[in-house]
Amino acid sequence: MKKGNISIFVPFNGCPQQCSFCNQKTITGQAYQPTAQDVKNAVETALKKKGYEYEIAFFGGSFTAISRDYMLELLNAAEPYVKNGSVKGIRISTRPDYIDGEILTLLKDKGVSAIELGAQSMDDEVLSANLRGHTAEDVVNASKLIKDYGFELGLQMMTGLYKDTDEKAIETAKKIIGLKPETVRIYPTVVLKGTYLQELYDEKIYRPPTVDDAAALCTRLLPLFEEAQIKVIRLGLHSSEDIKKNMVAGAFHPAFGEIVQSRFMLNKVLEYPPDDYEIFVNPKSVSKLKGNQKRNVYFLIEMGYNIKFTVSEKVAVDDLKIVRR
Repeated sequence: MKKGNISIFVPFNGCPQQCSFCNQKTITGQAYQPTAQDVKNAVETALKKKGYEYEIAFFGGSFTAISRDYMLELLNAAEPYVKNGSVKGIRISTRPDYIDGEILTLLKDKGVSAIELGAQSMDDEVLSANLRGHTAEDVVNASKLIKDYGFELGLQMMTGLYKDTDEKAIETAKKIIGLKPETVRIYPTVVLKGTYLQELYDEKIYRPPTVDDAAALCTRLLPLFEEAQIKVIRLGLHSSEDIKKNMVAGAFHPAFGEIVQSRFMLNKVLEYPPDDYEIFVNPKSVSKLKGNQKRNVYFLIEMGYNIKFTVSEKVAVDDLKIVRR
């Protein structure tokens, strides 16, 4: 059975301040605050599609920081579907500095099963420079509490923030791994209109990562999580017309995950010195190997490679067989 989220966005609600990168209306594509009826409508609509194991997911803001009455209104609408087995559980995202034993007890009682924390970085200089309002230690403490209370822990990190470096991002990944989350999301920074990062960008104080910068870094980050058996469930922001219209600069691409996989494929070829090769590739991996608009092909030609591509079902998906001709 396929897994699916019934996503309900609670945009920019509960956050104690606006972080450097944040324009929640653009990220979620809406500013409307959902009601209990909206929750019920979303669930009932999703359940008409059979063959899925669903979670109700409250994303977009800082769920445990919104007013208690409003939080309970949304949870009370979702809870019956957990109790009757229609959905697997409830997933929320929130800030690490709005987690304590009292709120975790309430969430557990209402059927919440997974909590994702927006850690973003485990470097205090980066957190402070981007107006996060919490420390790396807050992430550590909240993560421990969440796991102690029996929730599935998810952690979200960003790369390319103001004052961040590739080396700091790798250290962040290692520290996140040390917290033993079940899932991780990696969001390369995108500069959106109306944010502090746009001001820094316009003043030429901040240089955001390009798609290529972010993809290259992610090819170093992903193996760390894979080795630790931590599932990366998202690479890059979800594509939307609002992001495309409001993006000023940064590492956004609607198929960012595939670009990263394409970099992995290219790196496998670059392990061999320039020469004449025949590369056998699974039909499902051809586009990844050749790259977006055949960028990998052109790059290899420039580097002195002469390659014949052969499609073969005998090669595993995302694997390559490289033979010198």
